[in-house]
Amino acid sequence: MKSFGFGISVHTIKAAGVATALLLSVSAGHAQSGPFSGFNGAWSGTGTVSLSDGSTERIRCRASYKVDGSGNGLRQTLRCASDSYKFDLSSDVTSSQSGNVTGTWSEASRNINGDLRGRAGEGRIDVFVEAAGFAASILVTTRGNKQSVSINSKGEIRGVTISMVKS
Repeated sequence: MKSFGFGISVHTIKAAGVATALLLSVSAGHAQSGPFSGFNGAWSGTGTVSLSDGSTERIRCRASYKVDGSGNGLRQTLRCASDSYKFDLSSDVTSSQSGNVTGTWSEASRNINGDLRGRAGEGRIDVFVEAAGFAASILVTTRGNKQSVSINSKGEIRGVTISMVKS
């Protein structure tokens, strides 16, 4: 068997490579075992926003999700813009063993923030967000590398629908 310096054989190098790959896949799988499994990473796509004046515009969106090591914590940013409209939504959420979600959210361009609550699991986050003078329902569904986001409210933004893919 061919060996490299210090008596390391090709077989030993291959075995070490396989062991490293297995260790990394177990670590990645463990971090993604919670209710936010599949969300981690960067996403982008397009959709529509319906405003209170009845107008509808096409929007372009980017999202970033960071799942913590336990798989029960998630930091999210969602930035969308059209020719005349934009929003910059961030949230920090935690899920309990039972799938209940609580956390905080903010929208930077309007300088509003508040609390959220709802449920998460099986590729789905369904929450209700509130702030002084504003409330909305947000549903995020992820299947593989595809994600849909739906926001419904009675405020300036009446509805948002977005389809994204993982980058």
